[in-house]
Amino acid sequence: MGKGGGCVPSKKKQPPVSDDPVSSQEAAPIAVHDDETIDVATTSLEPRIPSKLKIFIVFYSMYGHVEGLAKRMKKGVDGVEGVEAFLYRVAETLSDDVLMKMKAPGKDVGIPEITAAELVNADGVLFGFPTRYGCMAAQMKSFFDSTGQLWKEQKLAGKPAGFFVSTGTQGGGQETTAWTAITQLTHHGMLFVPVGYTFGAGMFKMDTVRGGSPYGAGVYAGDGSREANETELALAEHQGKYMATIVKRLAQT
Repeated sequence: MGKGGGCVPSKKKQPPVSDDPVSSQEAAPIAVHDDETIDVATTSLEPRIPSKLKIFIVFYSMYGHVEGLAKRMKKGVDGVEGVEAFLYRVAETLSDDVLMKMKAPGKDVGIPEITAAELVNADGVLFGFPTRYGCMAAQMKSFFDSTGQLWKEQKLAGKPAGFFVSTGTQGGGQETTAWTAITQLTHHGMLFVPVGYTFGAGMFKMDTVRGGSPYGAGVYAGDGSREANETELALAEHQGKYMATIVKRLAQT
């Protein structure tokens, strides 16, 4: 299994919080009536001209590997004029006692915890998480499970989104982990934006261990002691820049 680290909750939130509260607990089944329709044109797809486009980098990281990619990714986003990145972590689902036994490091108090309702304030989202048996970590899945009200109202429809991951080894499933996450975007009507091979020659390097795939940036954590190398971090920065460029282009159409 891949490993990643996280951050401690902070009461300070950078972008404004939506007035539409969404429970952070597992969403209860939502009744949908036959005569109920959703006017997407007046929700997430309504044209607007923001002063600065916002990309939320939302991640779960236990040991710091995914967090390292997220911070480098922010640098890429911020390097595009008119676009700004905001780092967020999702809520932890493990107790402090369990985290202590797992020797998880302390968390960055400078990175706030996000609620599902806040996603509506983003013009694009990059989700990062470690793999657990070829799927996203339960903490990130729990966050997606809390977005039921947003799904009902299709508040995220049309928003571009991408993924970046951490796995323990090359057989850990960096690509399959992204595949399992695409279903979340599909049901919300979000636009999956893979990085593809836009990183150029860096996607073909074979002389060193390198995580990442056409689906998004990635890091191999090994037993947890291996840190991301410069190629992995550079791909994360490139993905941030690439996503910012796509979001900016879509906003101008």
